[in-house]
Amino acid sequence: MNVHARDIEDTPDNDEAAAALKTLRKWAESATEAEISQLDPAIARLVPGLVPVNYPSLSREYPEGFTVDSAYRATLPDLQNGPSSLIRGAKQQIQHVGISNFRLPIRFHRKNGDDLALETSVTGTVSLDAEKKGINMSRIMRSFYKHAERTFSFEVMEAALDDYMTDLDSFDARIQMRFSYPDRVQSLRSGLEGYQYYDIALELVEQGGVRQKIMHLDYVYSSTCPCSLELSEHARATRGQLATPHSQRSVARISVVVDCDTDCLWFEDLIAMCRRAVPTETQVMVKREDEQAFAELNAANPIFVEDAARLFCAELLAADHHIGDFRVVASHQESLHSHDAVSVLTKGPTFVSPSLDPRLLTTLFHVG
Repeated sequence: MNVHARDIEDTPDNDEAAAALKTLRKWAESATEAEISQLDPAIARLVPGLVPVNYPSLSREYPEGFTVDSAYRATLPDLQNGPSSLIRGAKQQIQHVGISNFRLPIRFHRKNGDDLALETSVTGTVSLDAEKKGINMSRIMRSFYKHAERTFSFEVMEAALDDYMTDLDSFDARIQMRFSYPDRVQSLRSGLEGYQYYDIALELVEQGGVRQKIMHLDYVYSSTCPCSLELSEHARATRGQLATPHSQRSVARISVVVDCDTDCLWFEDLIAMCRRAVPTETQVMVKREDEQAFAELNAANPIFVEDAARLFCAELLAADHHIGDFRVVASHQESLHSHDAVSVLTKGPTFVSPSLDPRLLTTLFHVG
């Protein structure tokens, strides 16, 4: 087929491209299989029905020795960075798009000066402009790995955030790291020690040019119902009837906005605040004298879920560290009822939301 075209250096417009395709398809109507087989496969695919005739014989062996150079890499399709014409659905801005539960070992500072490495789950997201098809998600992981060898802190999270905001050309971005933090705790009376594990998350958010650092901590404690305690004592005093108040394992999720530039808030500091607010933390190592002590401690600190939220709030308000907005979500997982008692308390606008995540309260549980 001879096609006379203008200078090949010129870029054809839409009308010329459509005319060329029409010419190709008209030629294909009378072309022989031999002529069609000589077509470039990329051109043959433009004509319906020609691909099976021209489809090459493909290798089924994995090419162990194949290497990729820059020239080959430049030919690879990249749909996520394609034009807006490839967008499916509404052309709307997406507030969060990225990766979740990307895991790697990260080193953390302890307050006593030691470092420890913990398996950490990373969530990294950026905003996506309405006119962009998508993002290259592997860049988030690559940005994170560049800094993962350094002892981690909010400052290193910021470096990773800066990298992938630049790489992905985004205006908002977020990083969250979740891990289980071990801390040695003493029993109440026996002198034994054991490791208590705390679910902690560090979050770095940049939105509208404003950057916030947030720490989340799940604190697990026992809550003895004050009403049940009084009713049990009434049965003993008035009728000589043995009765026991109900108590249950309870979880509070404490979320605080922190300023690590002025005064570092250590994990141990936030844990200590929780212990001061509600001292009935569940125990690790327990002998008989510890069990008795725990019963006495619960009797000295009976709390409704409303009390728990306000006690945590009072401790955060009185903190020496620079704590900004905060949220307390408490769940008393009832042993009396077949439902839980819950409360949510917030200070400041950061955590205020008119809608409650339907699954938020069901995430407040502790796996031993």
